[in-house]
Amino acid sequence: MTDLTSLTLAEARKGLADKTFTSLELTDAHLSAIEAARVLNAFVMETPDQARAMAREADAKIAKGEVGPLAGIPLGIKDLFATKGVRTTACSKILGNFVPTYESTVTSQLWRDGAVMLGKLNNDEFAMGSANETSCFGPVGNPWRREGSNTTLVPGGSSGGSASAVAALLCMGATATDTGGSIRQPAAFTATVGIKPTYGRCSRWGIVAFASSLDQAGPIARTTRDAAMLLRSMAGHDPKDTTSVDIPVPDYEAAIGKSVKGMKIGIPKEYRLDGMPAEIEKLWSEGAAWLKAAGAELVEVSLPHTKYALPAYYIVAPAEASSNLARYDGVRYGLREQGKNINELYENTRAEGFGAEVRRRVMIGTYVLSAGYYDAYYLRAQKVRTLIKKDFEDCFAKGIDAILTPATPSAAFGIGEKGGADPVEMYLNDIFTVTVNMAGLPGIAVPAGKDAQGLPLGLQLIGRPFDEETLFSLGEVIEQAAGRFTPARWW
Repeated sequence: MTDLTSLTLAEARKGLADKTFTSLELTDAHLSAIEAARVLNAFVMETPDQARAMAREADAKIAKGEVGPLAGIPLGIKDLFATKGVRTTACSKILGNFVPTYESTVTSQLWRDGAVMLGKLNNDEFAMGSANETSCFGPVGNPWRREGSNTTLVPGGSSGGSASAVAALLCMGATATDTGGSIRQPAAFTATVGIKPTYGRCSRWGIVAFASSLDQAGPIARTTRDAAMLLRSMAGHDPKDTTSVDIPVPDYEAAIGKSVKGMKIGIPKEYRLDGMPAEIEKLWSEGAAWLKAAGAELVEVSLPHTKYALPAYYIVAPAEASSNLARYDGVRYGLREQGKNINELYENTRAEGFGAEVRRRVMIGTYVLSAGYYDAYYLRAQKVRTLIKKDFEDCFAKGIDAILTPATPSAAFGIGEKGGADPVEMYLNDIFTVTVNMAGLPGIAVPAGKDAQGLPLGLQLIGRPFDEETLFSLGEVIEQAAGRFTPARWW
């Protein structure tokens, strides 16, 4: 029998249905892989007993013919999703050993459909970061390495644990969240597929909030088909989340393999940055050629406000973060550092509980929301956001079906190589992804090639609101043309 961890989610689903192996065997194979890969630091909490219990339950249901769409499939859960009875910390010291008494809507839907939880995955603290280096549990290692080098690289962030675990074959898929690129950038750095759905497609209830008008849950998986299967279970209306949209969830898997003939693909001229590496430019041209060969039409488009997206994002996101993180005060739950009075208790708790990047963003956010600066910064950033959204609307109004761009400005870099002296250097990693969050659109990152050092590179497709199906169809074309890449095992 093939190594069970090397199967795609779709192949595992077939094997379980054919009774070639059981969910318990599949789960045990992944639990062993997780144990052997602890050097990657992808999991911050392993739940083997719970995983085996869920697998046995799935096997019993499969035996009776009661098969859910994800019956018996072992998944990893980003530590931002509340899991009932299992520690959820957002990878911050300030949440301490917080154990929720409730389940997030997204994970409850995965369990409803029969999935198995292997454990909680590492992420940047409160999802603030582009390299998974800000977690209180330490950085995550990328299973990929530069050819001829043993430097440990970052997997991207904030969903670095999710991307690393999927790429290293530690789980068949993972939940992730994306506020400015936190699904798509790590997917590009690890040769996995990551989709950020349209804002409102997946419920945010039970997910630790970073920036509420930008956050969106989505899957990271090995293939576009696997991602489509996961998104179908994760998506759906939730009355507990007022931003959740009440529209039917399509069968995303049916979009895989659909013809893209006649589709118009926009190539935005503003994404051709000064100093963009030649290999990123080459990859972008190759991706466009593959889509053209599949019958799509390429059209140059303009998104004139792109250059303002990153500065506007780094006003809106920290402003919302400073508001959301005000609840962590040492009074109700999580870490509590004593003080002589209530103010000192707050100060001591936050100084000890929040890491440097979270403190930096809370300070920026508090500043831009303060009296005298609100109009100059926050209000202006929201106006820019409206213009960015209008750029995309104008594009789609001209019959454009999707927009093709690079996913990241480079391949993965070494742990500690960026952002040490200048945090802005790290923020620039999100240059191609933040516009999608600012406009609330769906975006998918698909592995498309490798750089000169053998590291994976990804392309991004941006779609119309609630048209994730088109992205899956186009993503599959790129996946088929580029082939699948797996890292050489070193751990």
